[in-house]
Amino acid sequence: MLQHLKEKLQRAAGANLKAIVLYGSAVTGEYRKQHSDLNVLCVLERTGPAELEALHETVAWWKRKGFQPPQVFTPEELRASADIFAIELLDMKANHKMMYGEDFFATLDVPTNLHKLQVERELRTNVVRLRQGILSVPPKDRVVIGLMDASVSAFVTLFRHALLAFGDPVPASKREVVESVARLVGSSPSAFLMILDVREGKRKASDVDAQETLRGFVELVERMTNLVDRRFDGTC
Repeated sequence: MLQHLKEKLQRAAGANLKAIVLYGSAVTGEYRKQHSDLNVLCVLERTGPAELEALHETVAWWKRKGFQPPQVFTPEELRASADIFAIELLDMKANHKMMYGEDFFATLDVPTNLHKLQVERELRTNVVRLRQGILSVPPKDRVVIGLMDASVSAFVTLFRHALLAFGDPVPASKREVVESVARLVGSSPSAFLMILDVREGKRKASDVDAQETLRGFVELVERMTNLVDRRFDGTC
């Protein structure tokens, strides 16, 4: 599948194509077909309407396969965006596979001066979204579990980057990250681990106490977000 995408992009973009990068769960070993996407970054020399339109048929084919369109940047945009997208680019730099082109991540500088701010802002934003979701959805077990399932990956990513910003050891797996954060804030990891079990097919959603799990889920999220606020504000 990825080989076909590479060939189609090469034919469609020609010399304008500088690199194709696979990143995310497909590289870290945590890919789950039912829940994960194949994350692809496409680096083009030019990204004008004509250059993007040349990729339309390839992207339409990729979407029919059930995947999101590739992220598209120019080399200059990647370098200029490194401070704004510090979380994303640090993840890509640490875990990626070059499908085509030179590995530009080796020389890409991702400044960390705004990394803490991005972590703090996105954690708080995701807490607000979680609360809005709880207020909006009907209190049915299946729906409540789906709400946690939809947000668990984003929270684990932000937990991992909070540990990185703290200067603490950063575990490789999602479960280890959750357990490290739970120890740090004096909370239980069980709610997050249960939702990860459901995502990975290790546990049926019908076997989960949705409301009790939601309480544990929210507690861990709020405790970690508050710790990040205090640490980054210099009060802890």
